[in-house]
Formats: sequence, structure tokens, C-alpha cells
Amino acid sequence: MKREKQLVNIETIQKVHAERRDDIKLRLAEFEHVWRRGTDADLWEEMVYCFFTGGCSAKMGLRSITAVKPLLADGEQPELARALTGVHRYPNARSRYIVASRQFLREHCGMRLRSKLQSFDCHFERRDWLVMEKGIKGLGYKEASHYLRNIGFSGYAILDKHVLKCLHELKIIDEPKPPNTRSRYLRVEENLKQLAITAAIDFDELDLVLWSMKTGEILK
Repeated sequence: MKREKQLVNIETIQKVHAERRDDIKLRLAEFEHVWRRGTDADLWEEMVYCFFTGGCSAKMGLRSITAVKPLLADGEQPELARALTGVHRYPNARSRYIVASRQFLREHCGMRLRSKLQSFDCHFERRDWLVMEKGIKGLGYKEASHYLRNIGFSGYAILDKHVLKCLHELKIIDEPKPPNTRSRYLRVEENLKQLAITAAIDFDELDLVLWSMKTGEILK
């Protein structure tokens, strides 16, 4: 899919959604499959992928997860860093995130991520746990939303630079600056939900529509 420069307005969003609806639904179904069929190891792998995409591209995240996949269960920081060197922009920092978060999850829930994530009755508390728990490194609200979406949960906005640029062009937000507090993130997320209602597009599909309008792709 080629990247196209497009004027971002309601009509264009609806047009792009109509053109890409099948691909978007297929991608969302793939995310849902991770939750239905995936193991705790798969859920951990998806979390690490989101460590890699924070401040970096989805493609860099995909290359990085391939590089460290054999090491995710037991690899130590030096060998993880070596595997990421030349692949990720921050091999040392991201390898430390993996080791620290893995140790915390072992102690906190025995790496039983499915049971832990299922234990939350509140949609917001599930994400808050991922962000606010100091033992989990590398997940802000955008990355935690990305993670939950990628493992099949719905209703979370991934407010990355591409989506924020769209919201700015629509004059929904004053500037395309990433929200740096929980309250600001929730406010912009609510703005996106209102846009979904106005455009009559499913909220989770809208996130991928906007992202694809800026990148020309529908990735994870």
C-alpha cells in the first residue's frame, strides 16, 4: 500500500475506511486471535514488541522482536543487547526493560499474563496497571494501549504521532504533542471516540484508518 498525501477531513476518513475496511477488520481479527489462542509466552512477546515501538517505528519493533525471540524467556541483558545491536536504536535500554519487566512479572504473577489481565473488571484499571506499575518498564499510556489492542482488547486509543497529526489537522486538538499525563491522554482519547461517533466508524477501526492515512500501511 503506497503512502498517499491526503487532506484529513470526515469525508476523506470515511472514504479511506470504506476502501480499507476489509484489511482493517482482518488485522483486528488477528489481534483477537492472539487473545483467544495465544499462550502467556505469546502475550509476553507482544509486550516486548511494544517496548520496542516506544519512540521508534513499528517496522523497527518487528525486526527487533525477531532478533530476540529465542531469548525472551531466559536471555540475560548482555546477550539481549547484542542481539539488538544494529537492529534497534536503543539496544541497551530496551534489553534492560525486558529483563526488569520479566523479573517483575515472574515475582508478581508468575508470568501468567492472561490471568492477570483478566482479573481487572475496569477497562481503565487494566491499562493503569501496565503503566503505573513501576516493575514494568517501557509502557506509557500509548504503548500500553498498543499492547492491549494487539492482544485483542478493544476500546483503547493508540495516540501515536500519526493519529495525533490527524487530530490536529481536524482541529480537534491544538497541537500534535503526545499527551504526557493520564488526564490528558484520557481527554484526547475521548476526543477520538467522539470523532468515531461523528464519522460513524468503529472506534478500533478508526485508529487504524488514521494511522494508515499517514503511513500508507496497516501494521500491528
